[in-house]
Amino acid sequence: MTEPTAAPVAEPAAVVAAAPAPVPVAAEKKIDVAETPQVKKKPGIPPRRGKKLRNHLKNVVKKLHDAGPIGVKQAVAELKKLKRAKFDETVEIHINLGIDPTQSDQMVRGAIPLPHGIGKSVRVAVFCQGDNVEKAKAAGADVVGGADLVEKVQKQGFLEFDVALASQDMMGQVSRLGKVLGPRGLMPTPKAGTVVPATGDLASVVREFKAGKVEYRSDKTGQIHAGVGKMSFDEQKLIENITAFVEQVRSVKPSGVKGNFINGVVLSATMSPGIRLAI
Repeated sequence: MTEPTAAPVAEPAAVVAAAPAPVPVAAEKKIDVAETPQVKKKPGIPPRRGKKLRNHLKNVVKKLHDAGPIGVKQAVAELKKLKRAKFDETVEIHINLGIDPTQSDQMVRGAIPLPHGIGKSVRVAVFCQGDNVEKAKAAGADVVGGADLVEKVQKQGFLEFDVALASQDMMGQVSRLGKVLGPRGLMPTPKAGTVVPATGDLASVVREFKAGKVEYRSDKTGQIHAGVGKMSFDEQKLIENITAFVEQVRSVKPSGVKGNFINGVVLSATMSPGIRLAI
């Protein structure tokens, strides 16, 4: 006779509840470094400089401030010593003018072909028609056209050029581009020498701008900013370019300006502090 099997004893509820639940394999996910949120760098804000670099720049600025305004030759030599960027920095000049920017007759604007150029290729667009088209192309213009180029700029937003020139007979059509070219400083104007009269030599103007003719214009604070070369230029070339630019600005002093026309001149490079010039 078979003995009756004993019924299984149920475990206490407290013991079952206390047992740890098994972790699903799918939940065991490793954190990928690529998936971690990256801190976005705000536009216009440079990365934080190291302590060593901050102290170095602080000492350089103090040294330049204590030295006061210095001659062009000495300033160029000091600027060369400050080079630390790996790329070929642009040498910049900043001129503080004693003008009233609110007066239209005191605005300063023009262009000058620097003796040794600016050290970079300049893309020149020419708005012209007729025989001037072949002349502009032969002189080295990058973009040449008439009504077709005006339409391309107006409707397609074509702006792949650094300087815009125009023959006098094209200004009636080019004037429609004021809202496009004006805010970018590309609008041809007789004051800057970018409008060539009927009796002018268009080919010569194109060659000048291709070689490094610099256009300058006073801003709403009465300042002029322009590039006058590269750090790779030898010192004598930089000195001649700087001197030529300052003398050009001095020669266009508006008749309405009383007192000092040039209040101060500062020389700098793309990544360097400014050096005050005694001019």
